Amino acid sequence: MSPRFPSGVATTYNDGVLERSLAEESVMKKSAEGGRTSIVGARATPAQARGKIAEDLAAAHLERNGLQILARNVRCRGGEVDLIGLEHGTLVFVEVRLRGNSRFGGAAASITAEKQRRVVHAARWWLSGDGRGHAKRPCRFDAILFDAPDANHLNWIRAAFDAD
Repeated sequence: MSPRFPSGVATTYNDGVLERSLAEESVMKKSAEGGRTSIVGARATPAQARGKIAEDLAAAHLERNGLQILARNVRCRGGEVDLIGLEHGTLVFVEVRLRGNSRFGGAAASITAEKQRRVVHAARWWLSGDGRGHAKRPCRFDAILFDAPDANHLNWIRAAFDAD
């Protein structure tokens, strides 16, 4: 009988050995960016690799132009924001789009009303959690568009859409 539990309560003794061994043998790890889990050794798809390059180029461009990056790849159920930054007291949520082929309308056309709703949803989620210290700031939704994963093909559209 356990001294901590009354008689009749089923208990299992575990001094942490199980958790430690599972953590050491786990095939899952926390990804450095975004806090997402990924399978160890799994490679990004070519589209994911191009998207990461575009996001890195966008973040570097924004920082060179005075925007302080606060968060990257903020995901929640039902939405995602690629970059969150601060520019002169204004909170800026940035959607990064790369389209190498304009056959379906290009990068700007890919930011549909549904995509805008998802970005706004994730922005509200972030503001209610990690970003609650910025909740009183004015907000803006920008888009950075790429025709190719190259800094020379970047188009920054400030106030690309509204939260309404």
